[in-house]
Formats: sequence, C-alpha cells, structure tokens
Amino acid sequence: MTDVRTPSPGQEPLLRRRWVRIALIAVAAVALLVAPLVLDVPVNQSLARIGVFAVAVLGLNVIMGYTGQVSLGQIFFLGLGAYVTAYGVNADWNIVVVFALAVIIAGVAGYVVALAAARLGGLAIAMVTIALPIIGVPLAKRLSDLTGGSQGTSARFSSAPDWSGLANDQWQYYVVLVIAAIVFLLVHNLVRGKFGRALAIVKENEAVASSMGISPYRYKVMAFTIAAMIGGVSGFLYMVVVQYTSPETLAFHHSISLLASMVIGGAGSIVGSLIGGAYYVLVPNVTNEIDSTLTALIQGVILLVVLFVLPGGIASLPRVLRRLLRKRSDAGDRSTGSASPAGAAKAGEKQ
Repeated sequence: MTDVRTPSPGQEPLLRRRWVRIALIAVAAVALLVAPLVLDVPVNQSLARIGVFAVAVLGLNVIMGYTGQVSLGQIFFLGLGAYVTAYGVNADWNIVVVFALAVIIAGVAGYVVALAAARLGGLAIAMVTIALPIIGVPLAKRLSDLTGGSQGTSARFSSAPDWSGLANDQWQYYVVLVIAAIVFLLVHNLVRGKFGRALAIVKENEAVASSMGISPYRYKVMAFTIAAMIGGVSGFLYMVVVQYTSPETLAFHHSISLLASMVIGGAGSIVGSLIGGAYYVLVPNVTNEIDSTLTALIQGVILLVVLFVLPGGIASLPRVLRRLLRKRSDAGDRSTGSASPAGAAKAGEKQ
C-alpha cells in the first residue's frame, strides 16, 4: 500500500532542499562580508559586539542547552579571558600567544570548577557556578597589579594595520567574524557528532547513559571545560571590540542576562546562540530608549512572553509555524474528505 502522505522529491519543503540551504548560506556569507564596508561606524561596532556575545551565549549553550546542566557563572570565563588578554597585550606578548592563553587559562579554570560541580546536580551546581562571578568581582579589585583594580585596565591592540586599507571598526568586525565563525563551525560539528549524541543521552537520562557505557561525569566535565574555553574566546573578542575591562565585566547580573539571552534565542540551538547574542546587545538599547527606569521590567516581560509562546526560543519559530500549517492542512484534508464522497473514494482507489 502506498502512503499518499509521503511527499515526492518535488514536494519537499523548499527550505529543506540542499541547494536552497547552500544558496541561503552563500547569501548570508556575502552579506556579512560586505556589511562593514557600507555601514556606519556605530552599526559596525554593534555587529561586532553581537558576535562577541553570540560566542558567549554559544558557550553557555554547550553546558546548559546540550548537556542540561545549570550554569550561572559563564560571564566569569568571559571576564577571565578579557583580563588575560589585557595583561598579555600590555606585557607586549605575541597576540597569538595571548589568544591561546586566554582560551587555555579559562579552560583550566573551567576544568577545575567542573571536577567538583559535575558531581552535583540541580540547585547544588547552580550555587557553585553562582559563586564564580560573586568571587570574581572582589578578586579582580584586590589583584590590582594584574587587573588594574576597581579602575579596570585597557588594552589597545586591534587597530587596523596599514596594509589592510580598513578603518578600525571594519578591522575589528572582521576579526570577530572570522574567529566567531570558526568557533560556531567547530561547535556545530561537535554537537552533531558522537560527542553531541553522548551529551544528548546524558541530558535525557544519566542512568541510561551509564548503562550504555557513557560516563555522565566525564561528559559533563568535558562540556563544562569546552564552555569555559569558549568563554575565554569571547573574552578575547570582547577586548578586540571594547578594549577595556573592569570588575563590572564579571558582575553577576551579566550572567543572568546571558542566560536570558540563551533562553530567548533558543537552548540547544546554534542559530539560537546568534539570536541570543543579538538580543543581549540590541534589546537593552531599545528598552533604554523607551524608558531607562523600566528596562529590567520590559526585558522580563519579553522573557515571559517568549517562554509562553515559544518555549524553545525564537529559533524554534519556523518549526512551530510548520507544525501549525501541517495541522491546518490535515484539518482541511479531513473536512474535504468527509464533505466529498467522490474525493474519499478517489483516495481509497489510490491506496
């Protein structure tokens, strides 16, 4: 019996066709490459900042969205990466070495925290990660020889080289774009491979994971470490764009903002991380324009609306729309079949 509901190749949804996806990716890549050449300086700076925090949200997504572990201290690793970058630049270290150290030191710190936190669950691991920014702020103030204390520290190293022919904002945009694209590609391949499937099983049921020979503790430590390293990358990029950091960078409320951005963008989604980065940068500016005293309230309302309407975040909107359209189509087919005996007979003949 032939299933009349199975779409033929010509009936396959347009966005699922390989050539359409490749075309969309090519158009997006060209747009991203050309954008800084035609846009104003403030817009380029905003786009670069979106790239910075999209990477930060991506790191949070690795540990929360894909592994299902609560982490409220991701901003600590961004700040740590920023401080390492500032110190290395001011000490005249090679910029490649500075970048490597920002990633490695953040990763080592994440690994140490993960060794203890990964054995915990629920509120316990939340308390451990909350402590990171809470401890980080006074620590940054006390280690003034390394961090500049309460005044913070600056590091100007991302001016456009003469040979590039670019303005500073354009150069910084391209640096963020290249590094962010590499990180997103690596994470995309990681979560869709064997490692990602193991994380999904651990997130779904740790007992089942253990029965399949997958160590939940080992994979949670690895995920936390990777998230911390990505946080270090975002810290380096933060210094590329902002060129200044202070204890405020480590403040706990920034961690909450990152968490809200991940939820609104879409947990466990690569595209959701991009949307989350845009939300983190753009929405506060818009709410401040509306009423600076109501910024927190407006953002809270946005979060609640998204959670009620799109529990999977904005990234799940196309999937929700497809589901609604499919239900409407099915309802139309049923009503047509019941109202038209000839149509029902014809469908029976096909089967």
